[in-house]
Amino acid sequence: MHLLVLTGSISAGDTDIKHLSNEQAADDSHFKDKDGNILEVQEKLSMLEWLANNYKKFGCALEFVSNKSQEGSQFCRGFGGIGGLLRYAVDLSEFEVPEDNGEEFWNSDEDI
Repeated sequence: MHLLVLTGSISAGDTDIKHLSNEQAADDSHFKDKDGNILEVQEKLSMLEWLANNYKKFGCALEFVSNKSQEGSQFCRGFGGIGGLLRYAVDLSEFEVPEDNGEEFWNSDEDI
């Protein structure tokens, strides 16, 4: 996976950032704008290199997982080499089941 910074014509000064696989990078159609003009590659980085350089800007921690252990090998195969864990604050009270106060939830006459 590669991160490419492409620029259009000098007068427009447009930049376009694309994330392309090796197969997509071989296709010339990704290097043209909607009018068919050829875009110039200003910067080309591997996705892993970009992540290693920029993870702190997003408040993340970077951990490398080796495929030398059974768990690490499974992680690498399962996520295609790159994986992530997201952590958010969860209000567990939203998941609480209402208390059973002895009443039936469904009335058998209403179910018919």
